[in-house]
Amino acid sequence: MTSLSRPPADPGTPLKPKGTMAFRLWLMEGMPESSGKHQGPHGRPDAEHKPHTWWRVMCLTGLDYFSTLGYQPAIAALAAGVLAPLATIVLVIVTLFGALPVYKRVARESPHGAGSIAMLERLLPRWWGKLFVLALLGFAATDFMITITLSAADASAHVIENPFAPAFLHGQNIVITLVLVAALAAVFLRGFKEAIGIAVVLVAVFLSLNLVVIAVALVKALGSPLLTADWWTALTTQHGNPVMVVAIALLVFPRLALGLSGFETGVAVMPQIKGRPGDTEDKPTGRIAGAHKLLTTAAVIMSTFLITSSLATTILIPAAEFQPGGAANGRALAYLAHQLLGQGFGTVYDLSTIAILWFAGASAMAGLLNLVPRYLPRFGMAPEWAGAVRPLVLVFGVIAVVITLAFKASVDAQGGAYATGVLVLITSAAIAVTLSAKRKKQKAQTIGFGAVSVAFIYTTVANSIERPDGLKIAALFIAGIVGVSLLSRMRRAFELRATYIRMDEAAMKYVAAVDEGTIRFISHDPKTRDAAAYRRKLSHAATVNEIGDPQDALFLEVIVDDSSDFETALEVRGIELYGFKILEVHGSTVPNTVAAVLLHVRDATGVIPHIYFRWNEGNPIANLLKFLFFGEGEIAPVTREVLREAEPDLTQRPWVHVG
Repeated sequence: MTSLSRPPADPGTPLKPKGTMAFRLWLMEGMPESSGKHQGPHGRPDAEHKPHTWWRVMCLTGLDYFSTLGYQPAIAALAAGVLAPLATIVLVIVTLFGALPVYKRVARESPHGAGSIAMLERLLPRWWGKLFVLALLGFAATDFMITITLSAADASAHVIENPFAPAFLHGQNIVITLVLVAALAAVFLRGFKEAIGIAVVLVAVFLSLNLVVIAVALVKALGSPLLTADWWTALTTQHGNPVMVVAIALLVFPRLALGLSGFETGVAVMPQIKGRPGDTEDKPTGRIAGAHKLLTTAAVIMSTFLITSSLATTILIPAAEFQPGGAANGRALAYLAHQLLGQGFGTVYDLSTIAILWFAGASAMAGLLNLVPRYLPRFGMAPEWAGAVRPLVLVFGVIAVVITLAFKASVDAQGGAYATGVLVLITSAAIAVTLSAKRKKQKAQTIGFGAVSVAFIYTTVANSIERPDGLKIAALFIAGIVGVSLLSRMRRAFELRATYIRMDEAAMKYVAAVDEGTIRFISHDPKTRDAAAYRRKLSHAATVNEIGDPQDALFLEVIVDDSSDFETALEVRGIELYGFKILEVHGSTVPNTVAAVLLHVRDATGVIPHIYFRWNEGNPIANLLKFLFFGEGEIAPVTREVLREAEPDLTQRPWVHVG
């Protein structure tokens, strides 16, 4: 007989977390373990990942690229007036003969989804390279964040201007935009799965509807000679000199730079592209060929749509309608869809545009969630929660709300900021391929890419001077990223940082040869490699500490290659100099590398090793800064602290002796 109303619970069944703990587990779901606590390989690819054909992946990048048709023609008309078609032709020339060749080379040299930023990281090593990458991440964040807010703002414009929209929605652009941003964040908080199938449908429907609208509009323009004549008269009257027409088109071009978006996204999604059977990670020739087809096809399709849409909208839509508050402001093709094909077709076009614009925001959010964890945690410049998706979604969602409120959900006001982010990324890519061609002594390519770089530098500077909002937002992002990164780097300074450790045969023999049961290491600076220095260090250790037979002691030397690196793979090599046995290892910092090697020796031999240091001379603050930025400084206490954080059990922790 028992008083229990139901059978007792299995004591091995874990209790379901509740309240705050349950929320924290949900929020941090998917966060990888920090390398500072557990060693092991990182960045393993998802075993369930299935690549796709290049044209399907093109639809994924097209969510960002092709969706700009929703607002690009209106922005071009507002910026250039009757010159919009000519300025758009300049944009197309820059696209096909500037951006496209640049990114085809980026795809060839950075085929693993890291894009042009990874190329510059390789070309500019050490701290300056890291800081430059952080700055580029600030501009990339500007690009992606403005993509989210600009797309949502334009989608809200299509909602409000639709004739079937309820009257209470009019004037509620900000509210509708915030609702769309919140819905986007909610989808990612719930768990967003990349759906290329949905992207294919959305892009196919959207481009088909645009093809119909533009074809009907061009037929209408050809059938109305007076409209075409009026446009041509206005063009020749206002700008009679052909040279001045070209010059003004070039000056106006920076305002149209939104039409260049999508190239960086195109190389970022390269791992999604199906390669050939013989592809390897080092030489994914099939993936690269697919990326080239993707970039070329997308550029040709978009260039065709840009020229024809600009011509049709400029001829058929009165200039007043492009102004703020006008019916075509931010939605020129939608305006034509309603005017030429009726309210029913226009509504279908609006729904398609709203869907692809909202999904473009999802594509940008996915890009941010891929970009930030790719660099900052590897640099040791991100808090631990940055490895989880949901906290980042909340941060980006809050930033999107702030940007929307700051720009009052205006498409025109955000165009400059968006163009700045796009142009800086393309300019950096052009500079990266120019430097790459120069290093490979390819003179013709260096000159060609150099000319493209100069053109993009001019465009970026001109856009930034005329519309500094992009620089202001990017500066805020850069300041935030650099500030958080440096604080995080200091906070994570005492992690192990080793992705893995491997000892060569000689190093293992040296360790195994110690037969008294205690493995003793003497820390030595490899900058002073002479017999007298080794003898002095050994004599000092024997005098200050009880080390048994000095001949059994091993020297441990760390060579700091690049102190700006955070996670490194440690290769321990056994060498002999002047009769002394030495373990040599390359790392980014001395204390963290020493601690990682000691723990590895303990785990490999089952014996807790001892390490002997001498106190360093110098100011403690100066030594701390020297450690943070150069990987050296006061080695002994920092090594002890790294060991303390990595091994909580005092009885299993390697011994640190200082004299």
